[in-house]
Amino acid sequence: MSQAIPAAGDPGTQRIDVQQAQALRDWAKKFDVTPEQIKEAVDAVGDSAPDVEQHLKGSKATSNSEQAASK
Repeated sequence: MSQAIPAAGDPGTQRIDVQQAQALRDWAKKFDVTPEQIKEAVDAVGDSAPDVEQHLKGSKATSNSEQAASK
């Protein structure tokens, strides 16, 4: 029997698996950033979702809309 992968933001999901394409897209959508920004944040602070969120909030122009406005 296969085990379902919890969606980003589910209670109890505290790790970001950048190897899972769907999970990566889900986390990117949840934090309003690109999947590449999620990968960079995980590289910088590890795979803890709260740590990644904090890192992204502290980054300049972290949201997709902010990035589009800055171009």
